[in-house]
Amino acid sequence: MRYAIIADIHANLAAFMAVLVDIKEQGEVEEIWCLGDIIGYGPDPHECIELLRQTNHICVAGNHDLAAIGEIDTNQFNPDAVVACGWTARQLTPRDVVYIKDLPLVIEKDDFTLVHGSPREPVWEYIMSISGANENFAYFKTKYCLVCHSHVPAVFKLGKGGACSFSKFLPGSAVGLGEERLIINPGAVGQPRDGDPRASYAIYDSKAGQVKLHRVPYDITATQAKMVEQMLPMRLVARLSRGA
Repeated sequence: MRYAIIADIHANLAAFMAVLVDIKEQGEVEEIWCLGDIIGYGPDPHECIELLRQTNHICVAGNHDLAAIGEIDTNQFNPDAVVACGWTARQLTPRDVVYIKDLPLVIEKDDFTLVHGSPREPVWEYIMSISGANENFAYFKTKYCLVCHSHVPAVFKLGKGGACSFSKFLPGSAVGLGEERLIINPGAVGQPRDGDPRASYAIYDSKAGQVKLHRVPYDITATQAKMVEQMLPMRLVARLSRGA
């Protein structure tokens, strides 16, 4: 079985559509696993929710999803994110709101735990350091955990001796799934922050026993033009070109 792992779409319809096309071209993907933040920042929140709903998928809630429907406050958001969140909330239909409200914070599927932030704190915590990852291994029971939230592809491995290590998750590279426990971040579809502006996602192949990272170019200027039209913060517009 093969599964596509996507995260941090952030209402970027052009990026999301490009990723779905690439997933189809990979062939034989049975299901999409979405790690949350379908919306926020970008110009097409309703359209991205609708498009995701049309796929065979499972999904956990992200902080921007929950903030847009008033389930959490925005006191940890930067000013641009607060503005975008307020705009996003006004674009959602009642059906969108119900969909987000029904999203779980944690899903266990096969050998994986799916969360947005971390297994310890699914909504808000970023796993960006070896020490943070090491502490989080105690908070999930499966062999592997899928996270996002940082928008940076990464792999943290808990060695047999209990030592945690970090490695970059590079385009075209595959992470082998063995006995060692892993925390894997597939990067962001809609707002990459690793210096590569291409959309990022991964495919889990259970037969091959690996997770492989894919990068997909998309029409960044189309998304930026929509954001400018909707008067979303210019810093959010500009960062898409930099992938930062």
